[in-house]
This record gives sequence, structure tokens and C-alpha cells, in this order.
Amino acid sequence: MAYKFYDCRVTDIIDETDEVKRFFFETPKDVDFSFKAGQFVMLLLPIESKIKHRSYSIASPPSNDNRFELIIVLNPKGLGTPWMWENLKPGSMLPVSRPIGKFILPDNIDRDICFICTGVGIAPFRSQVFDIINKNIPHKNLYMVFGTRYEKDILYRKEMEKLMQEYPEFHFIPTLSRENSEHWKGRKGYVHAVYEELFSDRKDAYFYICGWKDMLNQARKKLADMGYEKKYIKFESYD
Repeated sequence: MAYKFYDCRVTDIIDETDEVKRFFFETPKDVDFSFKAGQFVMLLLPIESKIKHRSYSIASPPSNDNRFELIIVLNPKGLGTPWMWENLKPGSMLPVSRPIGKFILPDNIDRDICFICTGVGIAPFRSQVFDIINKNIPHKNLYMVFGTRYEKDILYRKEMEKLMQEYPEFHFIPTLSRENSEHWKGRKGYVHAVYEELFSDRKDAYFYICGWKDMLNQARKKLADMGYEKKYIKFESYD
């Protein structure tokens, strides 16, 4: 399928962690860049590769200002992100596709939602949670189960903790697989134990999964074994 790309301007770049950056883009004013929370865009990169585009979920909620955010982890062995790390700066121009994808929220949120993610897989869920809040969409409990290795790698931590204080129905639950510090008092291990515990009573819920492929496949199997039908489990992976 051929995709149309638009020259977008990088407005800002923020180091979120040692290996993760937040990239902020502005699209041309004459382009309708409306999107649904959970969709992704493709960046067309000038790299020596048969496939020159790279896909990234939009991390910001839908808005009317022609701006959006991507959160991207460096893959030192790849071609795309090393080029971006070295070449992209505020003011840089880069071809970006229109938003794509069907990894979106249900029209009627009549169940709890459990977002299960690892690493930058949090991106579409940040967009969705803020979209629910910004538009005051009727909803039930929202659980964000976020897995990473160390405390320093928790993405959007202050923002998520602030949301928990302001919205009691929102629960951010980071779980760390390699953190050994006595300072960390939160969950340790992998995401699976968290959602298995939260939904041990098999209450009605939607499950959205995004992150490392192995985690995603394990989560799908575990949720099926818990008795949840496929229609209530949506997923999107990245390598």
C-alpha cells in the first residue's frame, strides 16, 4: 500500500531516560492531521535500508493544534533510531504519514480497561487515557500496568502519578524486573503477576496490550486461560 507523507517540523526533543527520547512534531497547517487515540504514524527516514519507513504510536492525545508526540527508544543495532539520534534537532523537517491503525478505544467503555505495556509500549495508552480525561468520556476503572527493568526507566512517571492523585479511578502500576534497590517499594517482577492479581475475580474488562512481542504473546495466552474472550483483548507489538 502506498502512503502519502507530509513534511513535518520537529519542534522539541526531550531526553526521557538514557535511551528514550520524546520527539514533538508539528504538521503543515493545511493538512488535516486528525487522529484517534491509539493510532500510529510512519516516519520516512533517509537511511540505507530496503524499508525506509519506521512506525511509532502517537503518545499524545488528539488535539486541534496539528502537533503530536512520539516516544522512541534507541536501538543501537538498528538503522532508524541511530540516524534520528544523530540528525534530528528542533527545526528539522521529516516526512510523516497520516495516522493509521485500528488499535483504538471502544465506542462505549462499559467495562474496566487494563492497559498492559512494556517500555515505549506505553505510548498509545498515554494517548488514550488523556483522551478519555480530556473529553470526559464516561468510563470505569483504568489500570496502567507498566513493565520495565529499573526505576530510572519508568516513563512518564511524574505525569502518571499526578493523574492518580487527580483521578481516583486511574491506577498506574509500574513493575520492575531487575531493580534491586531497597529504595524501590513498588512491584517487582513482570507485568503478568499484576493483572492476574487485579483480575483474579474475572470481572468484566477490556485488555489492551502493547510492548515486547514475548510479553504480548504470554499475556494473550494468560488472559485466555483466565477465561477472557478474544473480543475483549486487543494488542499491538513492536520488535
